[in-house]
Amino acid sequence: MSGLFFEDFEVEHEFHHPLRRTVTEMDNMLFSNMTLNPQPLHIDRHFCETETEWGQPLMNSIFTLGLMIGIAVNDTTVGTTIANLGMQDVKFPHPLFQGDTVHATTKVVSKRESKSRPDAGIVELEHKAYNQNDNLVAICLRQAFMRKKSGA
Repeated sequence: MSGLFFEDFEVEHEFHHPLRRTVTEMDNMLFSNMTLNPQPLHIDRHFCETETEWGQPLMNSIFTLGLMIGIAVNDTTVGTTIANLGMQDVKFPHPLFQGDTVHATTKVVSKRESKSRPDAGIVELEHKAYNQNDNLVAICLRQAFMRKKSGA
């Protein structure tokens, strides 16, 4: 498995993830429709051009959140996560538009042993996503329940 185990995480370490992704109209349409979100800010170009300050569709913020965490998984938690325990302080300080290219960082904020499971620990990660101009488009704190190497 390429993911890190609980013991591998170092508080204050920051990952600069090499994966990048340009987001598309199709991403926005599929995600919004799959999640039954009819918000015209995401799926109606004419509405956005004539009725909003943005003049173009905004990427669905939940898609943006998922992409940011997805970019981070390969370098951090793929195959070693037991579960996500939560995400908090989720913010979208700058809009993400179709055609923008997203890159991300992850900082290890804290970690602690599990009180209920000797084979696991909890790692708190701060994920940040940026567009191609390095504008911060998303940020959140995520608590991941992580396997230990020893399994006990």
